[in-house]
Amino acid sequence: MIKNSDVGHPFYRPLWRRIVIVAFVAAWFGYEAYSKDGLWTVLSAAMLGYAIWTFFIAWPKDEDGA
Repeated sequence: MIKNSDVGHPFYRPLWRRIVIVAFVAAWFGYEAYSKDGLWTVLSAAMLGYAIWTFFIAWPKDEDGA
């Protein structure tokens, strides 16, 4: 588990939930990039990067659940 963080909550253990969250943020980023709203594009890009890092790169490999 990821310690001292809410992302270590059991809700995030199933892989499909993490994929849905990242897909939603990616869709939001795509919408903001298409509408060319600079502030929200940067914010959603930062959130997308954080979500990808947290849920796929830094996520403990032995904790993946289906």
